[in-house]
Amino acid sequence: MALDASIMAAAYRRFQADRDARQAELDRRNSLVRLRIPRLELIDRELGSTAAKIVIAAFEEDGSPETALRELERKNLELQRERAELLVGAGYPYDYIDGTPPCTLCGDSGYLRDGAPCRCLMTYYAREQNSRLSKLLDLGTQSFATFSFDWYSADVWPEYGRSPLENMKMIREICGNYAHTFGQRSGNLLFTGAPGLGKTFLSACIAREVSELGFSVVYDTASHIFQQFESGKFGRENPYEEAPDREINRYLNCDLLIMDDLGTEMFTKFVKSAFYRIVNDRLMSRRKTVLSTNLPVDELGVQYGEAALSRIRGEYQALHFFGDDIRILKRDR
Repeated sequence: MALDASIMAAAYRRFQADRDARQAELDRRNSLVRLRIPRLELIDRELGSTAAKIVIAAFEEDGSPETALRELERKNLELQRERAELLVGAGYPYDYIDGTPPCTLCGDSGYLRDGAPCRCLMTYYAREQNSRLSKLLDLGTQSFATFSFDWYSADVWPEYGRSPLENMKMIREICGNYAHTFGQRSGNLLFTGAPGLGKTFLSACIAREVSELGFSVVYDTASHIFQQFESGKFGRENPYEEAPDREINRYLNCDLLIMDDLGTEMFTKFVKSAFYRIVNDRLMSRRKTVLSTNLPVDELGVQYGEAALSRIRGEYQALHFFGDDIRILKRDR
């Protein structure tokens, strides 16, 4: 699983801020409660000295400290009971001032013993990634649960032998399964079809689901992606004020790249070369890609070359969208 370093850094800052806030709240509770119940300070000191007393008992009892240990255990239980009774009697929960980590797997550190990020930190990662994706995609409303078939006609289109509704039910099922089971064995998808048929909506659905599984997802338009490659190659002025080398690394190494509006960019030989690099490098590294275009599949070969088209035909599942433009239908309804 390839994680985006900048997203992880932002996620960890938020994780740390929340952890610091919890600690500050715990400190506030302790200060307040100990002022009201001074006896708690003495109890906690006595409980905190238990380990040292056990070591001393082991030496003082000629190597047989069982009696001393049983006595220490009895006193500890009495002190814990008194502590709980004092808190409850003052109107607090018995564990009101205990600093128990919310995550028992990592002890609220964010990382496991082997150095891998804990699932609690990955929750922050997914949230931060979705926040960035939401600047380009409407992840707030675009999900598989909100996908509607109401805009697709049930009338059969003779050239396809089925209706737009039947076709979209098939595409929706394929995309849902792709997102829910995303992993190393997943393939690549190619969305083709005219504008206004749901390609970007389903791209957003996939991005959302895969991100929430903890994978790194990058969604971008083809024109923006090629702009970053040109800025990185030729040192041209970057109107997006981004570091092109960092962006190129994200495009090539994320777990899932979703490239939208392929074919709407200004075509040059460099764009042809950059597109082949993206397709080929990601296939070689077994990273997954979703391409979305208004162009027919054959025209991809005309525009980007037969080598790129050959890889797409061999490694991508093509899903063709057809029907009436949903944007126009919504406008006229």
